[in-house]
Amino acid sequence: MSKVLMVASEAEPFAKSGGLGDVLSALPAALAAQGHTVATVLPRYGWIPLSGLKRVYENLMIWLGDNSWRVDVYARRERGVEVLLLDCPPLYDREGLYGANGVDYPDNAVRFAVLSRGALEIIRRLFRPEIVHCHDWQAALVGPYMRHTLALDPTFLGIKLVLTIHNLGYQGLFPPEVLGALGLDRSLLQPEALEFYGQVNFLKGGIVFADAITTVSRAYAREIQTPEFGHGLDGLLRARSAALTGILNGADDSQWNPETDPFIAARYSAEDLSGKQACKRDLLAQCGFDPDDDRPVIGMISRLAAQKGFDLIAEAAEDLVREELRLVILGAGDPYYEECVRRLAEQHPRTVFVRIAFDNAFAHKIEAGADMFLMPSRYEPCGLNQIYSLRYGTVPIVRATGGLDDTVDETTGFKFADYSAAALVDAVRRALLAYRNREAWREMMIRGMKKDYSWEASARQYATLYASLLG
Repeated sequence: MSKVLMVASEAEPFAKSGGLGDVLSALPAALAAQGHTVATVLPRYGWIPLSGLKRVYENLMIWLGDNSWRVDVYARRERGVEVLLLDCPPLYDREGLYGANGVDYPDNAVRFAVLSRGALEIIRRLFRPEIVHCHDWQAALVGPYMRHTLALDPTFLGIKLVLTIHNLGYQGLFPPEVLGALGLDRSLLQPEALEFYGQVNFLKGGIVFADAITTVSRAYAREIQTPEFGHGLDGLLRARSAALTGILNGADDSQWNPETDPFIAARYSAEDLSGKQACKRDLLAQCGFDPDDDRPVIGMISRLAAQKGFDLIAEAAEDLVREELRLVILGAGDPYYEECVRRLAEQHPRTVFVRIAFDNAFAHKIEAGADMFLMPSRYEPCGLNQIYSLRYGTVPIVRATGGLDDTVDETTGFKFADYSAAALVDAVRRALLAYRNREAWREMMIRGMKKDYSWEASARQYATLYASLLG
């Protein structure tokens, strides 16, 4: 069994902006349930109450060059995992995780450098692991600090470093002047280290110094080694391909399970689907539609952005609304696409319902009440909603990319390859045609519900990777 320190910028139930928060809740807990000793390091953002936390270290000084930051460390045990929170109000007591009003905080480089250095100070004082497992650019400087700045410190001898890339599109790019404020030597500003077209690239530094690199599906591990999906780092990832592995994210069965879900109108299972119809009626009523309308309902829960395929939705909208269907969209994001889907709902109020929000309870109602779930992503490292949809008997319609391609096949859903509105509409029409054969549709639902995309399976793959690094 391994002793693992996770380092990340978010984790449920403390902080979440997307899938990263889900992963950092479920993966450490799944590893702990299998007997591994796991701790997680996060910032203590201002909305995380101190009540219920235990202060385990006071006045920890974190030095970045000539600058220092005073940090208190708080802890709480969560699902078998020791969660350690770095409390530094000048850096983390903010309105948002990474920015406000659509603008990144200008000192994000320092904010997340303190997270990385803080994790190493925790290793010195509170928790010495065999594996440090860092997630995305916000924790990627652990590698340069541990392997370069502190290379002669015996504390870190023998500790292996794993970096997981959840989305290569976000790399942590900053001007070269930040190196001094981060306490990093200018010798790291070279193509073999952190330099990226004249900027400092946090994620690149993590890739360079990691012992193992993972990403969140097998297909995405292949895709990011190509110019189309590599975001300028495909050459480096090809050079490090021997260290690169794709491990599919799992679905948290404690949160997403139609047999136990507290948010849905009726519970159901692959053995007894009767509750699914009650969930559909409830969803239709929530949207102001006729609960007895038998037309198929297509759900979408997504960040409203071009990466998620909303440029295709905008182009295909008029073709889609002419079909015999209902479309229910939940999400927020790019103001342009928010306005596009809002206008679509206003123009077609009997066919389209849109809620611009993050609404967890309504998300569960969509997963349970929809007949189909649409994910037309330009790229999708893993995707979780298609996995939730399979679990809920809500047949996915997806673009064949990344984790969508890995998790959906012709026996459980519908895929399209070309990134075009025509291909999207064709896939929707194929699904609508298949829906008419209710017995075959029911069999497809049940096949999807019986797929095992649990975190237990994914955690076993991470445990095998840890064991291989430790020899």
